Amino acid sequence: MKTIEVVAAIIVKDGKILATQRGYGEYKDGWEFPGGKVQQGETAEEAIVREIEEELRITIHPDKFVTTVDYDYPNFHLTMHCFLSSITQGEIELVEHEAMKWLTRDELDTVDWLPADIEVVEALKKLL
Repeated sequence: MKTIEVVAAIIVKDGKILATQRGYGEYKDGWEFPGGKVQQGETAEEAIVREIEEELRITIHPDKFVTTVDYDYPNFHLTMHCFLSSITQGEIELVEHEAMKWLTRDELDTVDWLPADIEVVEALKKLL
């Protein structure tokens, strides 16, 4: 089975966490933490900064590593490195997503998370 290594940003602002809704692909309309694939020669931290600049047009700082999720989707294995992150510059512009929500810890279960992201939500509940 093919393995895809990705990074995800858990962006926190004013005590709320950013959730984004996929606007494309097989998992369109599912909610996720934004991010994307790690390129060859890139650290996870470099990848998350680049991906968020591409997807949301903001600059972030990965403040703290939270967890790595390993999840088997039907067609591939996903390894996702997740970082609590803060916005250092810019205003969010949705490039690849169709919607976004700022959620409190108690609101995390109000969106339909993609399967791998559910594990991140559970880790966040213990951390926050």
